[in-house]
Amino acid sequence: MLRQLSCSRLAENIGTAVVHLKPSGLSRYEVEIQRRGIATVECREKTCKLLVIGGGSGGCSIAAKFAPKLGKDNVVVVEPSDVHYYQPMFTLIGGGMKSLEDARKPMADVLPKDVDWVQDSVQKIEPQGNYVTTLSGKRINYEYMIVAAGLKVDYTRVPGLVESLNMPGSGVCSNYSPEYVEKTYKALMSFEEGNLVFTFPNTPVKCAGAPQKICYIAEHYLRKTGKRGKARVLYQTAQPKLFGVKRYADSLWKICRTRGIEVNLLSNLVEIEPDRKIAYFESLDNPEMPRTAVPYSVLHVTPPMGPPPFLRCSPMVCDSAGFLDIDPNTLKHKFFSNIYGIGDCTNLPTSKTAAAVAAQSGIVYENMLLTMSDQEPTSIYNGYTSCPLITGYNKCIMAEFDYSLQPLETFPMDQSKESTLLFYVKKELMPLLYWHVMLKGHWSGPETMRKLLHMDYKEKRPIDAQLSS
Repeated sequence: MLRQLSCSRLAENIGTAVVHLKPSGLSRYEVEIQRRGIATVECREKTCKLLVIGGGSGGCSIAAKFAPKLGKDNVVVVEPSDVHYYQPMFTLIGGGMKSLEDARKPMADVLPKDVDWVQDSVQKIEPQGNYVTTLSGKRINYEYMIVAAGLKVDYTRVPGLVESLNMPGSGVCSNYSPEYVEKTYKALMSFEEGNLVFTFPNTPVKCAGAPQKICYIAEHYLRKTGKRGKARVLYQTAQPKLFGVKRYADSLWKICRTRGIEVNLLSNLVEIEPDRKIAYFESLDNPEMPRTAVPYSVLHVTPPMGPPPFLRCSPMVCDSAGFLDIDPNTLKHKFFSNIYGIGDCTNLPTSKTAAAVAAQSGIVYENMLLTMSDQEPTSIYNGYTSCPLITGYNKCIMAEFDYSLQPLETFPMDQSKESTLLFYVKKELMPLLYWHVMLKGHWSGPETMRKLLHMDYKEKRPIDAQLSS
C-alpha cells in the first residue's frame, strides 16, 4: 500500500516521524507525517473544495475570505515562494523612502491558517477534468478554482539586461524585482552627471504608473542633492500616451514640462550594451527607422512581462495572448463556470494594480458563493483601479478610474493635483491597510467610503453599457 501511495518524502521521514494512514476524499489513503507538532501532507494527489492558484495579493486576500466560510483545509493554495512581497512599496524602496524589509513577510505568516498550502508551482490546468498538475508531479483535484497567479517578469527578453543588472556599478537598475530593487537608490546616490533614462516596455506591466513614478522621484532627488544641472532625464515609453486617463495625463505632462523631463512616446527598449553604457530603442510608430542609441549613466528598466507559463500551457482557459479568459463584469471564466480569475493574470481591460485586486476580490467572493449554490452571479465589477502617482518625496497624484477611463475618485478633493496628504496615504496608510486588512480578507476596495463621501456617486454599470455611452 505504501508503494502505491508514491509519497515523495516518506522514505526520508520514516525514521524520525510518526506516520498515520487516513481516508482521503479520493477513497484511498493519504500519508500524514507529523513532525514537531506540524502536520504536512506529501502525497501525489489530493482533492479540495476550492483551489486558489497564487499566494500574492489576490490569492491571499481571496483565500482569507473563503477559509472561514468553507472550513479548515477545504481551501488549497498553490504558491511556490517562501516570501510574500508588498510590491507597491518597491517604488518607495527605489527612492530610498522604505527598506526591502518593510515590504516582505514570510508566506506562512501571510496565508490564512486554515488553508492547505502546497508549496509548488502549477504546470497545467485541466479544466474538463477539474484538476491541475504541478511541477513536482502532484495532481490537485478541485470543485471550484480561482486563478490569482499574477504576471511573470522576464528580464531575459532584453539582450544585455540581466548582465547589466548583475554588473556592479553598471548604473542599470529595476524596481520590479526584490533581487534588484535596492540597486535603484544606490545608482541615484552614485550619479555624478549624464543621462538618467527610465523605460516602459511594449507589454502589459504591473501598475502602469510605476515606470514613471521612479522617474519623478529621481528628478526630485537630483534637485535635492544639487545634481540636477548636470543631468538629462528621459522617460522612454512604448505606450502612445503618457497616461491612459486624460485627467491625470494632463497633470503629468505639466509636471514633465515644468521639471524638464523629456518624454519619448512609442519608444521601446530592445538592447543594452553594458560595457559602453548605451541603450537601444526601437520606434514603434516607424519600424523602418534605425534604432536610437541613448547613452546613460543611470538606466531604470521596467522589464517585459507576460502571463505565467502554465496558462500558456493550458489553452482551454486562456485567450490568444495567454491571459485567463474571464468575463469582465462577473469575473467568471467565459467557458468554465466553476473557475474565476482575479488580478494581473486575467485579461481584464483595466490597469493591473493591488487596488484593482482589492475591488475584484469582493466581486469574486460574492459571485463564487452564488456559483457554489448553483445560482447565477449578480455582482458586477466596474473596472475600478487606482494608481498613486508619486511625483517626488512629498507629493502624489491619486489616479482612480474605471473601465471607461473615467475618474472614480474616493476623496472629496481634486486628486489630479499633487497632494502631500495623498502622498502620506500612499506611503504610510496603504501598507497598513494591505498587511492588516486586505490580506485578512476584510478589504474589497473603497466603494463604500466613496459613496459616503460623494453623495452623487453613480451606480456601477456593466462594461458594455459603459463603453457604449
